[in-house]
Amino acid sequence: MDPCTIAAESPLQPDAVRLIAELDAHLDALSPPEENHLLAPEALATADVRFFVARRDGVAVGCGALWVDAAAGYGEVKRMYVRPAARGTGIGRRLLARLEAQAAAEGLALLCLETGTGQPDALARYRAAGFRERGPFGG
Repeated sequence: MDPCTIAAESPLQPDAVRLIAELDAHLDALSPPEENHLLAPEALATADVRFFVARRDGVAVGCGALWVDAAAGYGEVKRMYVRPAARGTGIGRRLLARLEAQAAAEGLALLCLETGTGQPDALARYRAAGFRERGPFGG
């Protein structure tokens, strides 16, 4: 049995709030505040966002969200994070695959994301998953 599970959860529950706070601190250390467009847990608790938490042996170790623009037919990956101690174990890859599966289940034709250039590990992960670089999109 795989000790890692990925399930839809509320972004407002304590484990999710802690993961999001850790991600914010990590991103704040990489980029100036004016370059970080971070969604608070409350902004993720809306009808157009699907939020997932990865747990290893019941402990929250990562999260990711899918923002759905059904009218435009695309989704955006948001708030992807894996705690440092759990990196390199495939959890990030599995979270991204779960978001991709959700996007496909919702009939979205395109999945986008925004990642800072100061995040080479994230850029490599997304490239390996088939994402490619492009210009600005959405609002």
